[in-house]
Amino acid sequence: MTQTPKSQPELFDRQVLAIHRARHQPEALFLHDLARDEVEDRLTMVNRTFTKVAIVSPFAHIWQNSFPDARIVPDDDLLDLAPGAYDLVIHAMALHWANDPVGQLIQCRRALVEDGLLLAVALGGRTLHELRSALAEAETHVTGGLSPRIAPMGEVRDLGGLLQRAGFALPVADVVPLTAQYRDSLHLMQELRAMGEGNAMAQRLKHPSPRALFAQTEAIYRAHFALENGKLPATFELVCLTGWSPSESQQQPLRPGSAKMRLAEALKVPEKKLPE
Repeated sequence: MTQTPKSQPELFDRQVLAIHRARHQPEALFLHDLARDEVEDRLTMVNRTFTKVAIVSPFAHIWQNSFPDARIVPDDDLLDLAPGAYDLVIHAMALHWANDPVGQLIQCRRALVEDGLLLAVALGGRTLHELRSALAEAETHVTGGLSPRIAPMGEVRDLGGLLQRAGFALPVADVVPLTAQYRDSLHLMQELRAMGEGNAMAQRLKHPSPRALFAQTEAIYRAHFALENGKLPATFELVCLTGWSPSESQQQPLRPGSAKMRLAEALKVPEKKLPE
């Protein structure tokens, strides 16, 4: 199994992340509920019955009713998944906290039987862009610098590329956007803590921030993003990744030059020659 090289500094403090998750409030896990619903919907569109299911999730109770026979494992650096043991692996709302996301996906692929399916859902790059922008501007004004406060999250194209790097066939990545509304920026930050999504970056500040920072953040957030009803919007972007463990039975791309018909002929339009 792939591990994060010890010589490479880790982006996230997994011990702190575990503490944050242990303090979560179940009613705040609406993003995990949405991810589960999205997975269920997508599985209805797959013409396949899965009998050996593994789910990688920090919150097992979210999945137990929908997948009572699944093996649910935490998103540790080394996943507790036997090689070739599953025909479906679901990686749920944890990839954005991985120090080695490619390694996580490689482990999922190795856990799959031939032509097995991976469904992964993670937070994408547009997530909390309003709060990220307001905090950065406020911190520059108040302290004259910037510190790591919101974890970086991958754009959909980059996350799709991880599937290819991990060796999946027929990779697909798409986005489910969501906007929630909050009373103020403090309300949003309290909700993030209740989700277990507080700042667990390894290079985060280890001392309390000045109150002026949060007052300035609120003012900037409200000036740039406030809605007509006085509430503040917060974007959450769920990126859904789909890939299959390679198999000779899968549809293969055609070799260059093997087409039986020219494109212009298929479209029934005159073929134009390029100028010499």
